[in-house]
Amino acid sequence: MTTTASLTLYGRAWCHLCEDMSVALAPLLAEFGAQLMMIDVDTDPLLEARYDERVPVLVCDGVELCHYRLDEARVRAALAAHASRVAAASAQAS
Repeated sequence: MTTTASLTLYGRAWCHLCEDMSVALAPLLAEFGAQLMMIDVDTDPLLEARYDERVPVLVCDGVELCHYRLDEARVRAALAAHASRVAAASAQAS
């Protein structure tokens, strides 16, 4: 298990909602020490077909957390759960 949570933001380079979500995520990323990977769905036909007009879509640990607008409470809960799993695994390893 990685110690740092990784979020994936599926979007488009020209999408203002994608940019808005990325900006809104910045404080949460800093607070939890999480990383954000942005993927342009237009670079992959399968991703484009999957997400099409639903972008932006935010995913953590394979779970879709929100699309169109940031659901801060849901993202915060996912990041806190990740931190708890890391802490528990670290305690078991000690």
